[in-house]
Amino acid sequence: MIAGTHGYLAPELAYRMRVTTQCDVYSFGVVTLELLMGTYPGEFISVLPSSAAQSSSVKTILDQRVPLPTAEAADEVVAVLRLAIRCVDDNPETRPTMKHIFYKLSTPKTHPNLSSLDSLKLSDLRNGER
Repeated sequence: MIAGTHGYLAPELAYRMRVTTQCDVYSFGVVTLELLMGTYPGEFISVLPSSAAQSSSVKTILDQRVPLPTAEAADEVVAVLRLAIRCVDDNPETRPTMKHIFYKLSTPKTHPNLSSLDSLKLSDLRNGER
């Protein structure tokens, strides 16, 4: 018997009853996106692979009820968003491990290099580290 909320379950668990450690990574990604977006990201996750979603601006995805992060914090927000998007990948083999996520989140950045979220697109997050 599966316990959990359907929208937070990894596709391989919800549809094929396949349980792996990557199921937890998927759930972590959904919760992280929800925190960043200020709402449940179900629709966002379902359209994420589309080219239309890839051309979306990062600033429009973030919770509009709070001010955009300052330049100093923008790098960290983008790093967390990048990780969350990787966590909700349909393919469990391409999701990061929780060890990798822990490493990325706990490694301090030496200096920010992102000047603004204004021109950053979702496709930029998939095109490598910033």
